Amino acid sequence: MAATPQKNRASRRVLAAAAGLATVGALVAAMPAGAHDRGNGHGHGHGHGHKPRTVDVQLLSFNDLHGNLEPPAGSAGNVSKTHPDGTVEAIPAGGVEYLATSLRTARKGNPYSVTAAGGDMVGASPLLSGLFHDEPTIEALNGLDLDVTAVGNHEFDEGATELARLQNGGCHPVEGCYEKGKKFKGADFPYLAANVTKEKTGKPLLKPYTVWKKNGVKIGFIGVTLEGTPDIVTANGVKGLKFHDEVETINKYARELDRKGVKSIVALIHEGGAPASTSYNYDCDSPGAGDGISGPIVDIAKGITPKVDALVTGHTHQAYVCTVPDPAGKPRMVTSASSFGKLYTDTTLTYDRRTKDIVRTSVKSANHVVTRDQPKAPDMTRLIDRWNKLAAPIANKPQGWISADINGRGSTAPEKPLGNVIADAQLEGLAPADKGGAEVAFMNPGGIRADLVHKASGSEGDGVVTYGEAFTVQPFTNMMNVVDLTGAQLVTALQQQVSGPNEASPKILQVSEGLTYTLDLTKSGADRVVADSIKLNGEAIDPARTYRVAMNEFLAGGGDGFPALGEGTNKLVGASDLDLFNAYLAAHSTAAAPLAPPATDRITVVQ
Repeated sequence: MAATPQKNRASRRVLAAAAGLATVGALVAAMPAGAHDRGNGHGHGHGHGHKPRTVDVQLLSFNDLHGNLEPPAGSAGNVSKTHPDGTVEAIPAGGVEYLATSLRTARKGNPYSVTAAGGDMVGASPLLSGLFHDEPTIEALNGLDLDVTAVGNHEFDEGATELARLQNGGCHPVEGCYEKGKKFKGADFPYLAANVTKEKTGKPLLKPYTVWKKNGVKIGFIGVTLEGTPDIVTANGVKGLKFHDEVETINKYARELDRKGVKSIVALIHEGGAPASTSYNYDCDSPGAGDGISGPIVDIAKGITPKVDALVTGHTHQAYVCTVPDPAGKPRMVTSASSFGKLYTDTTLTYDRRTKDIVRTSVKSANHVVTRDQPKAPDMTRLIDRWNKLAAPIANKPQGWISADINGRGSTAPEKPLGNVIADAQLEGLAPADKGGAEVAFMNPGGIRADLVHKASGSEGDGVVTYGEAFTVQPFTNMMNVVDLTGAQLVTALQQQVSGPNEASPKILQVSEGLTYTLDLTKSGADRVVADSIKLNGEAIDPARTYRVAMNEFLAGGGDGFPALGEGTNKLVGASDLDLFNAYLAAHSTAAAPLAPPATDRITVVQ
């Protein structure tokens, strides 16, 4: 999802001895020999006598892991399932110990199995991964036998040089190596970024595609991120890079693969859609092909050349298995596996050895829940334990107390309880005259990465909020800004939540106490924000008056489709969002008087 990237957190990290700093390799990743030809190491085919004309290739895929190595807590860790009687069940899911078991079980009996991902494997990660610049997640993905992934927007959170380090290995240029005597090896799978080029040279940043091969079977994978990545990543993250149209790019490289004799092609696209139901088992081909899904991926799918046989997508954190017609009018599979490793998709691609192409009419696909009632993969448990030991001195420090779950990422409402807490924390910390004199604060919903969960995650006790848990909610450590905006600009910014680039998929800002307005979803575009209902502390917004507004630096740069917020003047840079959040928890909660979930009565929603 759109969110705010992380900054240098060196002072907050475990500082390991800088054992031999490695310079970052060339941006075009040098893949280890034979990496494309390993076929996951599962089965060896038949290889004796007559080969059948077709062979079933198993494509396992997932997306938007975001460094969630441990099972995501609270409602953000559930997937919804609708039963035949209409009841909806919430199933706890995810965690790489279970994802590894699910994938390894699924591969059994499938000699031709390839595993691919749709981007955002890292970035906006919980403390266990984020504290170490996501090295633990890359290590886990290597252990999962991931064959290939597209880049997502969050792969650019720390810039192209850091992305190259994740691909090629080497210890962090500032913080060095985290484990004594161990050098970070990098990803043993290729990151694909076909539609990302370097501004100076026009050359691709990373490999545009790769070809998976086994016993004469060849499948090409083209990877792209959404063209709008610069709108949802800080300027530093995408400096010197150009992002191109997804359809044009995929079609260009599909032609190139076709010329090279690779007729079976899968596109990995970090862009997605919204199914009509949030249940993972919803049939989005009802009543007709692709009728139950909307959003950017629909037009993208309709524009991609029929040479491409299936689309693995992501970004919207939704679950769907749909067929959307290609430009020739033939159905083509489009899948997404929710987020945080809670689901994986199992797609059967029937490969014709004579035509070297996929028999499209035979393509079958389904999403499966990564349940937590299966055995944990011991190697993933060891990996998590190892990194948790390094993180523990910082992660386990108590920050405050809560009386019940305070939902953020797990809330589907426009106004989220945790969003109110975060906005109030930002206003309180920046209201003093010497801190910026803020009168109102805005928080972008995509920057809230988790829920605050009452149940203990470790040995801290129920209701205790640890630094690790607070970090998981606010992992970017963005610096806060306080700026001057006119009342007219404030109104425009609120209207931009539901218009322009945000019209199809609204981004409702979380607002601090005192700001109220009506959101009328029966209307369209900017009219959905009822302008004369907007009040601050009971008074109508004066278009000509100047207001002091607090927000993170990402929003203050106009990110997430809010150019009006980027027009602020007289900027004061304050503390980080995480520091303000932790200070608020400390000031407003004790073990005897924990913080309760706040009321959600700031935005009146008309539906």
